[in-house]
Amino acid sequence: MNSRTLRKTALCMAMGVCLSSMLPLAQAASNDGALVGRLVAGGGQSVAGAQITVRNSETGLTRSVRADADGGYRFPFLPIGNYTVEVSKDGYQPARADDVRVSLGNATSVNITLAATATLEAVEVVGTTSGMVVDVTSTESAMNVTKAELDRLPVERSAQAVALLAPGVTTGAFGGISFGGSSVAENTVYINGLNVTDFYRRIGFSSVPFSFFKEFQVKTGGYSVEFGRTTGGVINAVTNSGSNEFKFGTELTWEPRFLQTEGSDKYNPDGSKVSYQYDEYDRTNLNAYASGPLIPDKLFFYVMYEARDYKDVTVTNDEGQQFRSSSPDDFWGAKLDWQISDGHLLELFAFSDKNSTVRNDYLFDGQSGQRGAFTNRRYTDSGGNNYALTYTGYLSDSFSMKFLAGGNERDRVQKSLNDIDCSRIRDRRSGGGDVGCTTSGLIEEGKDERKAYRLDFEWSLDDHLLRFGLDREENTSDNVSFYPGPERLLYEIFTTSPGATLANGGVVPAGVTAYVRGRQQEVSGTFETLNTAYYLEDNWSITPRLTLNLGLRLEGFDNKNGEGDTYIKMDDMLAPRLGLSWDVGGDGRSKLFANAGRYFLPVSNIINVKQAGAFLDRRTFWAFNGFQPFQYNGQTYQNLVLGPQIGPVDDSQGDGSVGDLRGEVDKDMDAVYQDEFILGFQSMLDDKWGWGVRGIHRKLHNAIDDMELTSNGILCDGEPTSIGYVMANPGRDVTVYTDTNCDGVNDGYVTIDTSRRGWALYDDDGNYIGERGYTEPKRTYKALELQLDRAWDGLWSLNASYTLSYSRGNAEGPVNTDTGFSDTGRTEHFDDPYVDLNAEGSLPNDHRHQIKLRGAYALSDSWRLGGTLTALSGAPISGLGVGNPFDGTNYHSFYICVQNCTADNPSERVYRLSPRGSYGRMPWRYDVGASISYAHSFGEVDLGVTLAVYNLFNGTRVTAVDQDLQTDIGDELNPTFRYGTDYQSPRYAQLKVKLDF
Repeated sequence: MNSRTLRKTALCMAMGVCLSSMLPLAQAASNDGALVGRLVAGGGQSVAGAQITVRNSETGLTRSVRADADGGYRFPFLPIGNYTVEVSKDGYQPARADDVRVSLGNATSVNITLAATATLEAVEVVGTTSGMVVDVTSTESAMNVTKAELDRLPVERSAQAVALLAPGVTTGAFGGISFGGSSVAENTVYINGLNVTDFYRRIGFSSVPFSFFKEFQVKTGGYSVEFGRTTGGVINAVTNSGSNEFKFGTELTWEPRFLQTEGSDKYNPDGSKVSYQYDEYDRTNLNAYASGPLIPDKLFFYVMYEARDYKDVTVTNDEGQQFRSSSPDDFWGAKLDWQISDGHLLELFAFSDKNSTVRNDYLFDGQSGQRGAFTNRRYTDSGGNNYALTYTGYLSDSFSMKFLAGGNERDRVQKSLNDIDCSRIRDRRSGGGDVGCTTSGLIEEGKDERKAYRLDFEWSLDDHLLRFGLDREENTSDNVSFYPGPERLLYEIFTTSPGATLANGGVVPAGVTAYVRGRQQEVSGTFETLNTAYYLEDNWSITPRLTLNLGLRLEGFDNKNGEGDTYIKMDDMLAPRLGLSWDVGGDGRSKLFANAGRYFLPVSNIINVKQAGAFLDRRTFWAFNGFQPFQYNGQTYQNLVLGPQIGPVDDSQGDGSVGDLRGEVDKDMDAVYQDEFILGFQSMLDDKWGWGVRGIHRKLHNAIDDMELTSNGILCDGEPTSIGYVMANPGRDVTVYTDTNCDGVNDGYVTIDTSRRGWALYDDDGNYIGERGYTEPKRTYKALELQLDRAWDGLWSLNASYTLSYSRGNAEGPVNTDTGFSDTGRTEHFDDPYVDLNAEGSLPNDHRHQIKLRGAYALSDSWRLGGTLTALSGAPISGLGVGNPFDGTNYHSFYICVQNCTADNPSERVYRLSPRGSYGRMPWRYDVGASISYAHSFGEVDLGVTLAVYNLFNGTRVTAVDQDLQTDIGDELNPTFRYGTDYQSPRYAQLKVKLDF
């Protein structure tokens, strides 16, 4: 450690704080930190009753407590930042420590040795504010990264890019990230203690400009009971705040096209292209911020405005389309901090990440690279306002509390100019071809709103630290889906004959040989989900070297339909958490720790919307009187000429109300949950170097998905009664409302053991011969992580990690990468029993080897280099078929038809098993980032310039492939099987210029 001799008013810091270490510190609250320690005299005896005072160096926040009988003290719920610690006690010399760092989600430990007043000799002070430290009381797995470290590195400017620095975190499908083998729809993101995760699909989250953030904490496992509703990982971040010093500045971030390497053309076997050299983008962000005191030592502000300009050009394929997008939306954010008194704090923050994207579509000649005529314009609205009010109260030296109330909004609107102007027209007489100027299906418009409340308490009782609280979220989705066009009707033309009776009872008039059905189909409603939790945790210092963290979280999920009635409810779910940490040498330099916990995942709101809305299916019939050609965007289309209406309007299939969902939802459904076990060891090598090893075992025990039940187990005239699609736990007992007395009317509940029953079996003659069940979903993740870290000392830093992992099972999670299903909880896995039959193997997020390096080096006081390396082994490749050797259903499966594939009778076809992951793996991919930075002060102005290059060596490895070995039941294999569908982004550079005043 660094050591120096001070005057006799000094202290001995046995432990300091690591600003950005891979080695996690003791857990604290979600958007702040804590400062803890113990006072001893020169002989090692505890010093009780001393007064300890901490003062924030930037805001003047001051708090004082008295040391307990063992000399211990604790300051919970402290805003992150640098503090001065002062100690006074009659009979002892005053002691003081400066620049003690309190970091996000951690408890900084400062142990102080007091010298008696009569002692005259100087005291040797041993301490660190930026070196390596092992917190021997923590059992959590987390990585803290400050903005200062990120400014030294070539890290893309997003919270997801920060999370990818942590071991075991990889890029996943649909723009998300995977923690520890989980799917991309299982993570949670917090900003200033507010949950900003998209609860509709659980894939995205609200975000702010990178320069608005102050510090990140990435939790990869073992997190405490105050965190829940995730079976993946947690990104926890805080934003900048004001201080006693007035500051303002501006930052330009520029990613110009001329600093991008031109992409290369990628081809399918037939010569068609899947990616183009013409794909490009241009991004410019310019922000300005101001901060300072409104009332010194009392009231502070921080505000930021960012103007954004983003344009991209994407070419699809040789069919000839080019898309040109523009997103000119701006960002604003603000934070107010009011230190009402030393014992009461109030914080208000708000931001808007509203975004509107306009995309113009054109014809395109893939051979000449020339753009053609305009064809459509598409509009996408996303994001919204976010806000939170937080009160912190230090009610006594040992009892503190925090209350948060906040919320966020997210728009979900996608529509096109064609969809507004054009109705969809399909001519079913000739195979269902489209003849109108749009081919869109149902258009969906929605808005999501979260209202969040949480109350947290902390109570210190001698060797016990009790933490307890509750949190509640009211997640509401307003949603409507409808067909395109001014009338919101889907027009379909059918052949008929005079005198025929149509579905609405109307009789076809004489001379009419074709009719038009206009279908108005809408699903609408306001859908609410209530998620509640209560938690209690005891951090018990059993001995000075042994700490036990024992916690319990009680979860409840309540999903409601479009009329506000509960239709999925899961409560009294107990999530125990147990952690144990042992200070091996008794000197705070190494520890052995273990952690076990259970984590529950809520049902996303897309399930409410897709299944439990008010359903309108109104059908009107007319005589078909031919087409009328018309011009639209330079193209010729056909419009309908309608004859007289035939019969009444029919809404028998859906009258606009919410149906009886008891036949579509398991009454006794259990939540998705995962059990996790961690065993690890951490050790300091010296004040700058540390290393650690961690073993992880995760097991997913359940799934919630839509599954088709073709038998309720009750035979009527020798035939089973089909139930249809049910939201349930596949492979477990399902209790559903159905027809129990063969009168065609649902009248009672039956319970079906879907591990053995639920899918009706028939022989070649169509006779019922029994039932079969579904495979229970499985997912197991095992990993060994090794880490080595050298903390930044003003000259250089290094972090290295290696992860060996195995992710196996038959279900990736609530979304499905290999078949492209992103509707969370509505995958193809259980559409029949054969999709997941014999499907166990290496899952899509199984990257066997991960190597990650990051570091920085100061060339001088002004110049600095930074670098990152990620080496990731490829994901497994499966060869998916269509159909199965047991019946005629045609979903994805792990069976391939090899003989008699065109036979009408499914039993005559010959299949072979195509095991999951049996077609090799995608190649390793390497991503190297490099940056050079210049910083210099010109009087009162600080200038910073950084040039960062990503994918330095322009790797073009494939990141996704076509895994359909067969696309239909036939003798031919898919010619594009194992061909790439996505690749690494070409090399690009980013220039950042920052001025601070």
